[in-house]
Order: sequence, then structure tokens, then C-alpha cells
Amino acid sequence: MAELHLHDTLTGTKRVFEPGNPERVTMYVCGPTVYSYAHIGNARPAVVFDVLFRALQRRFGADRVVYARNITDVEDKIIETMKATGASMKEITDKYADIYRADMDALGVSLPSIEPHATDHIGEMIAMIARLIEGGHAYVAEGHVLFSVKSFDDYGALSKRDLDDMMAGARVEVAPYKKDPTDFVLWKPAKDDEPGWDSPWGRGRPGWHIECSAMAEKHLGETIDIHGGGIDLTFPHHENEIAQSVCSHGGRPMARYWLHNGFLSMDSTKMSKSLGNVKLVHELIEHWPGEVLRYALLTGHYRAPLDWTDALLERSQKSLDRLYGVLRRIKAEPGNVPETVEAALDDDLNTPKALAALFALAGDANRAEGEADRAKAAGALLAGGQALGLLNESPDAWFGIDSLSEAERAEIDQLIADRAEARKAKDFAKADALRDELVARKIQVEDAPEGSTWRLG
Repeated sequence: MAELHLHDTLTGTKRVFEPGNPERVTMYVCGPTVYSYAHIGNARPAVVFDVLFRALQRRFGADRVVYARNITDVEDKIIETMKATGASMKEITDKYADIYRADMDALGVSLPSIEPHATDHIGEMIAMIARLIEGGHAYVAEGHVLFSVKSFDDYGALSKRDLDDMMAGARVEVAPYKKDPTDFVLWKPAKDDEPGWDSPWGRGRPGWHIECSAMAEKHLGETIDIHGGGIDLTFPHHENEIAQSVCSHGGRPMARYWLHNGFLSMDSTKMSKSLGNVKLVHELIEHWPGEVLRYALLTGHYRAPLDWTDALLERSQKSLDRLYGVLRRIKAEPGNVPETVEAALDDDLNTPKALAALFALAGDANRAEGEADRAKAAGALLAGGQALGLLNESPDAWFGIDSLSEAERAEIDQLIADRAEARKAKDFAKADALRDELVARKIQVEDAPEGSTWRLG
């Protein structure tokens, strides 16, 4: 196979991917905080890194790739939801974790190899914090434990920020017990009516950043191959993860490659709950097939911004209709993933180029002569689509016509073929008559370069 190139945020360059150990390739991606429904922006990293997970499995072997995507099930927003609803933390987090998994499954996102929950790793977090204190990188103040940013010379290297800029993006307000305004919380005291765990520093709960450092260390090791997430996590979350992990591991790097996906905007406006323009995955899948949402997310390069619009969804639906139309006309089993698709993905997950390759494959299938060659070309299309997590449904189910008998489908296929022949012969009166007959049967026909597709109206 050709080399896989990935853009590393830390170095700002596209680099050949070389894992530390090809027998155990590791990837960690920051998962959801489960206090509410996920919006479509939350789905972008899930889909992007699912495509990478599949590519790594094909390259190194499915049993040699370990992908961890965490569940944050203790956090201030979860506690706010507890107080607002009266539900327990476990009731809230279990509910929304299940909904998240179901929503991502609808988008064709595979389950990760490991799905660690923060609350199952409190012991590991306490141990890491203790090492940081012992090494002079953290200190105790008024029941809190804080990381001393000035103890880590490379702080800011990932986000390319200097210390004066950092407070603007910090989650934690400046507090009088901090030695420096940029220091961040590793452990905080819990109020009597809040979830908490016993620790050497009193009853409390972990800070957000230490959770991922401890879970990545526990399941993937001190230095992992790939750490991914949304661009909004670069600072402060990933910057703080690096500081904690490097300082508790004797200076060893946390990750060899840092990957970040770009923002989603809504009709050219930043998606924001405060603006009321957030689109929930849970609601979108009531109106659109999950594959349409996935296809739409893949139309832009993962590092670039993507504008989410109804027009994008409509184009994505029509594009999938065209590809499924080819697979409906030419029955095939998936072959090997075509080189054109792999080459696009090897170039820093260039999914727009990979989608273009699918349409070239569809054209090859239509032009192929002989049943065997047509089936082989369609099999390449099917395999290329599945490498992207697409084309997983049966074509008849996709078009909603699997409820019709085989004879009914064959009869309608013949009417459409006769109409195509009439149009080719410029017998437009016959073509119009055939279309009228199809309309009377409540059949919607869509003409495309790859051929006509139809579904029940």
C-alpha cells in the first residue's frame, strides 16, 4: 500500500503516518459529554475518525488497531442537569450515552474498540494527579489541585498561543487561590449535594482535562499514535492534556500525531446553542436517512469549515440516489477497495476526492460491456463506498421499494427502460405517455447521467 499522510496540528505539517508499534496502532478521540442530545457538529469528529479507523484497520489489520473514544459522564453541565431535572447522574448519563450511540449508529459510525467512562477511572486520575504534585507540576490550594502551567516550558505549542492569549479561551475563571492565572484545575471540591469521590485532597471530582489523560494512559499507553477531536478542543483541552501527560510520564510525548476537524456552520453562521441554530442528530434522522447526513459531512475536507444547509442535504440525497441507482441496475458483491479511493484517503483523508472517485467508478460500471465486467465494476463501487461507511443498504430498501413484489419491480423497471429507449429514439410522445403511466402509479423518476432511478411517491 502507498504511504498514509496525515496533517499533524502540533507541527503544522502533513506527515507520513508511522505508528510506534505496527502490531498495536492506537487512537484516542474525545467523545461526548452526555447531558443532552448531540448536535450535527458533534457528529463530525465521530464520522471523520470512523473513516480513519476503517482505513487504519485495512492497512494494519482489524485486530491491530485500538480506538478509544471516551464518554465524559461527570462534568459541570451534567450536575446542572441533575439539579434542573432531579434525576441522578447515572440516569442522565446512561440515557444520553445510549441516545448518542444510537444516533451515531444511524450515521454508520462503528463502535470504537474501547469506550471508557470517566467515572470508571477516578483512581487512575487521582494517581496521575499525585505524580504531578510529587514532580512539582501541581499544587494544592483550598481543596483544589491545580496544574502549574509555568512548570511546563512547551505549554502552548499545540495551539500556537502565548500566555497572554490563553485566559481568553480558558474554561476556568481566575480564582484567588491560583499561583498564576493560567493554572488549571486537576481536582475540585464537591458540594454536599454534588457527586464526589474521596481523595488525598478531600471529597471532590476531577477537572475535565485530567479525565482524558488518565483514560488514554490506562487503555492505550503513555504515548499514543493518534489523538483526535474537534478544532475547538485544541485549546484549552488538548493543550492541557499534553501538559499533564508529558509531565507525569517523564517528558515522553502524549501523541505522535494530533488531528483536528474543522467547525460546522449553519447557513454561513456559526452553530451555537445561544443563537438557537443547532441541529440535533436525533431530529435530523427523523427527516433524512443517516447515510445522507454522513455523506454531507464527508463532502468537505475534514480540516476545513463546512456549511450545513438544506441544499447540502438535498444534493447529498441525490448523489446517493445516483450511486444506489447503479447498484440497483447492476447486482454486485464488494471487491477490494479501489486504488483511487484509497489514494484519496491516504492524502490526509481527502473525502471529497474519494466521493468523486465513487462517481468515476459508477461511470465505469455503466460503460462496462458484458455482465461479468459490469458486476466487477459495480463491486468496486460498492467496496469504495463501504470504505467511507456508505452504500450499506440494499438498493431496493434505499429507494423504499422493497415492499413491492419482484414482479412489480420488474414491470416498473421495464416501463422506465422503455421510456429511456423512446427518449433515445426521440419518440417523445411515447416517452411522455410512459411517464404519465408511471406518475399514475405514484412512481417518482429521477434522471441522471448514470441512468434513471425511481421510488414510490
